Amino acid sequence: MEKQSHFLIIVCFCLFICFPTTATETGPDRGLTKLFVFGDSYVDTGNRNFSARSWNQPYGLTFPGRPDGRYSDGRVFSDYIASWMGIRSPIPYRWRKMENASIEYGMNFAFGGTGVFKTLVSAPNMTVQIDLFQKQLQKTLYSKADINSSIALVSMAGNDYTAYLARNGTTEGLSAFTKAIIKQLGLNLQRIESLGVRKIVVMNLQPLGCLPSETISYLYKNCSTSGNSLSLVHNQVLEKTVEKLNNKSKESVFVILDMYRAFLSAMKTEGHQPGTMKFKDQLMPCCEAVTKGYKCGNVEGGKKMYVVCNNSNSKFFWDDVHPSQAGWRAVYLALKSSAYSYI
Repeated sequence: MEKQSHFLIIVCFCLFICFPTTATETGPDRGLTKLFVFGDSYVDTGNRNFSARSWNQPYGLTFPGRPDGRYSDGRVFSDYIASWMGIRSPIPYRWRKMENASIEYGMNFAFGGTGVFKTLVSAPNMTVQIDLFQKQLQKTLYSKADINSSIALVSMAGNDYTAYLARNGTTEGLSAFTKAIIKQLGLNLQRIESLGVRKIVVMNLQPLGCLPSETISYLYKNCSTSGNSLSLVHNQVLEKTVEKLNNKSKESVFVILDMYRAFLSAMKTEGHQPGTMKFKDQLMPCCEAVTKGYKCGNVEGGKKMYVVCNNSNSKFFWDDVHPSQAGWRAVYLALKSSAYSYI
């Protein structure tokens, strides 16, 4: 039965490749024709294998109506960046060899659950993702002109902290660990630049203390101060590193997207912007486990171990750590003005 289910998923994904998704937003014509994506579940559009919960129901409930590897009920952040560029979402690396697969719009190398270093999942970390990108360039799939007219989108670091704490990392050691993350991230960003990409967009850390996995301890009423403090420290170190990289390149190659402020702004959306609505219980997810030890998408003995809200569009968060499609759209709208200014 499981093999049959995966076969149907592959068939559906083939249709998805033939008719790629474009979010409803449109962006300016800036001569940006390719998007190369590196990172984790916030930007992964289908690279993880079928054991990942992103391939389980109810993921993909809003778009495309079935699980397609995205960690949300629909589109994720990389989809909206692609739409801002005026292109379709780039093909996930995993599906690049499928019949009729198009590499015209770039490629997505992001794998959910990964980080700068090795995390708790068996999937390529950022260094390996860049290796995969370099191999595609060595195959001359993209010309120098293609790379010069591209953007690299980088989403990293949240999973590194999760792994650090799961491995009994201490609070006292967090500062040194943050510096290690940012140091390696800086080297990785320089490597992407050395491969010819002229604009590299780095997402800083969202307010970790406001994720449902943290706010559940406060009955979804308040954010964790310590979690948000960790994000702020990380972001300060990242900002200094990116500033140094730009001073070295002298071309402002690197741009930080302030996800921290965008998340807080988006969660407070009152519906004043066209197409937006007020989110109910901003810190509560739409898809929630019925008991401790389970997550959205988990099934045991044929029984769903989760419940889903009636309207995912009314929730900022989809599950314990990921925004809903409506949440991501609100984040995109909060960032849109800065994206126009700096990219």
